[in-house]
Amino acid sequence: MPELNIVDSKNKKVGTVEASQDVFEVQCREELVQRYVTMQLAARRGGNAATKQNKGELHGSNAKPWRQKGTGRARAGNTRSPIWRGGMTVFGPSPRSYAFGLSKKSKKIALKAVLTDRLKGENFTVIDSLNLENPKTKEAAALLAGLGLPAKTLFIVAEKNANLQLAVRNLPRTDVLLVDGLNVFDLLAHEKIVCTPEALKKIEERLN
Repeated sequence: MPELNIVDSKNKKVGTVEASQDVFEVQCREELVQRYVTMQLAARRGGNAATKQNKGELHGSNAKPWRQKGTGRARAGNTRSPIWRGGMTVFGPSPRSYAFGLSKKSKKIALKAVLTDRLKGENFTVIDSLNLENPKTKEAAALLAGLGLPAKTLFIVAEKNANLQLAVRNLPRTDVLLVDGLNVFDLLAHEKIVCTPEALKKIEERLN
């Protein structure tokens, strides 16, 4: 089992914790990670593009614009034909959802693969506590500085932490995420991942 150091807010070692081998030492499955990210981005797409594809959506008469024969002009049934200006659109886009699903097993494997990669790359930190005295941005900035963390840092917490969430709210690239909302996109979008021993245990419970 991989052993992780537990540090305090000044980045000094205060203990160790054993991480689950089934979560933090798995084979990388790049295809599943890519599929997971694509699924998340697809669910965010608006899918609002629309064109008028039937006569009921257009203004105008159903009357035949001129008689069928004898005028010298091409026959026409109505003024809303796709070949007329202001007419219908053929095979145009319509509102739709781009979302698709992924099995629970595949999601877990992808999450484990990314967590393993983060740990191997020394981008995963366990801190003894993430409790701030006040919901102040300067306290969150001081925490990042004390741990030597970059701006793009993700804090993973086991339970809702109001002070921490409010403190990082004005830090544009720093985020707080509950273990229940753990996902591949957020893990990849941040340079460093920070969690408490309680959050680490909950991550393992969720993925095992």
